[in-house]
Amino acid sequence: MAKKEKQEKSMEAALWESANKLRGAVEPAEYKHVVLSLIFLKYASDTFEERRKEIIEEGNKAFVDNVAFYTMKNVFYLPPEARWSYIMEQSKQNDIALKIDTALYTIENNNATLKGALPDNYYSRLGLDTSKLASLLDEINKIELSRDKEQDVMGRVYEYFLSNFALQEGKGKGEFYTPKCIVNLIAELIEPYKGTIYDPCCGSGGMFVQSMKFVQAHNGNTREIAVFGQEATNTTLKLARMNLAIRGITGDLGKKAVSTFTDDQHKDLKFDFIMANPPFNQKSWRGENELLDDPRWDGYEVPPTSNANYGWILHMVYHLSQNGVAGFLLANGALSGDGIELAIRKKLIENDLIEAIMILPRNLFYTTDISVTLWIINKNKKARSVNQNNKVKKYRDRTGEILFMDLRQMGSPYQKKYIELTDEDRQKVAETYHSWQTVDGIETYRDVDEYCYSAKLEEIKDKGYSLVPSKYIKFVNRDENIDYDTKMKQLQFELQDLLKQEAKSKEELLAVFKELGYEIKL
Repeated sequence: MAKKEKQEKSMEAALWESANKLRGAVEPAEYKHVVLSLIFLKYASDTFEERRKEIIEEGNKAFVDNVAFYTMKNVFYLPPEARWSYIMEQSKQNDIALKIDTALYTIENNNATLKGALPDNYYSRLGLDTSKLASLLDEINKIELSRDKEQDVMGRVYEYFLSNFALQEGKGKGEFYTPKCIVNLIAELIEPYKGTIYDPCCGSGGMFVQSMKFVQAHNGNTREIAVFGQEATNTTLKLARMNLAIRGITGDLGKKAVSTFTDDQHKDLKFDFIMANPPFNQKSWRGENELLDDPRWDGYEVPPTSNANYGWILHMVYHLSQNGVAGFLLANGALSGDGIELAIRKKLIENDLIEAIMILPRNLFYTTDISVTLWIINKNKKARSVNQNNKVKKYRDRTGEILFMDLRQMGSPYQKKYIELTDEDRQKVAETYHSWQTVDGIETYRDVDEYCYSAKLEEIKDKGYSLVPSKYIKFVNRDENIDYDTKMKQLQFELQDLLKQEAKSKEELLAVFKELGYEIKL
């Protein structure tokens, strides 16, 4: 019976219950830190047990405790005292906090990729009542973490706690976990099969996790991908290191947690691909007299202190290699700002760096319901051929063109209030974009009302260098051909019919009560 409950318990339901166990014992903003390391411990143990079973089934029982048999599959070998089963056996003991700390220390100490990622004596210092900690472990034990291999589990958990218990903290720091469907869309558009991938605000590392999944799904070689990133918040950086390590991804996330703007950890590097979800509309990102002569703004106005959106754009443009491509999210306001933002946007357009602008549906994120924009920046929009995953892709010359797309009618609802892009949605968008890009595909590409439009530079100039898709994509006025007299007569008839049905229902109801000996007056 217990097994059935474990299988049926959704992650969100279990996380909610785990939070209930912590109420009154720690501050709500601390919930995520208490739960995340336990989630990590269970996830590492689940994957260890799966690999252990594989080794036995492969007839290699003699090597079941050979570390090499685990590392070859990017799985951490866990000694008995670091396994989740042991923690659960000991969960009611008074020293369970110490046993959890010991398990985490043992895993980090035996795996170089986890250096600095896991908390040190956190649970012993937390001072949680043993019964509360035991109840928390019971709830986490109900979560099936290894069932969905495609899911960025750590990022999803982190975002859940930000959305439910630390919204003010999360929004203030711009900590938004990017949903898997959006990361997958970006990957399918920019196609990071081989080279360097960079995320200047990497958060929990979700972009990297899903990028590797993209490469694997398309039969690419993840060994030909190198990962680089930076994160300003120390606890989030630890989470990213933890997330990459548990996936077997080696990445350079810089030497410390620090702002990308004030202390660029990769300032001398150029990257083939950039994937990012920067904090939306970040204010006071630099001092009034700071970064005025920064090389990242060379050839452009200095981005305003009031909003970091264009600071992020120029930072990414600066870090792109000669043929580099970037896919990133920004708030919609960046499409049409005036003043300094307009001057920078105009220069970006005239420098032919913007390849595509896509408006996304609302309610994609746990922590905000706004509609956001996906930008594609391409350093080389000229005709060229690229060997891509053993196939030659022939790009046509797209200089002086920008593809606008409106995806707001796409998406499937889940958990009642959220939207996610389906596989079919993403496939349609990627096919449209790549058809527009390529020599073969342009023959089939067509501008489609309320969906996509390829705009020329002159047209964009005429519209004041605005990048708002609705200024270019044609929208159908479905009201203009309606005969209002006919429509009103139809509505009048339908209303009369509805009232008649209601009156009949009342009569039938009164008759039933009368037969039962009751008189009701309405």
